[in-house]
Amino acid sequence: MTTTINIAKDYTRFPGGRYPEDGKGNGTSFRKKFLVPVMKSGDHAVVILDGAAGYPSSFLDEAFAGLVRKEGFSAESVLKALRFQATDPGFSRFIEMIESYVRSATPEKETHH
Repeated sequence: MTTTINIAKDYTRFPGGRYPEDGKGNGTSFRKKFLVPVMKSGDHAVVILDGAAGYPSSFLDEAFAGLVRKEGFSAESVLKALRFQATDPGFSRFIEMIESYVRSATPEKETHH
């Protein structure tokens, strides 16, 4: 089954920030609410980037590369499960950024405080 996730309609038109303390529209909350369930189910998703005001690198990195760093998925499985779509002029660069962040992400070691 393929899910469609339209970031602007389903989450926020103003994505920004990395962590919940950065405010609404942060990358961590988006990852946990939308992306992790898709990855855990083994399904696929089309992620529509159009309609948002823009995407700060902190949001993109935390939301998508965070699947590798924090959730333990492989970069290959993330890029296979998620397909990115952007028709707004200039938004295709966000697809390249996401794919680059995911490819260069490495799983974090468990830390004990």
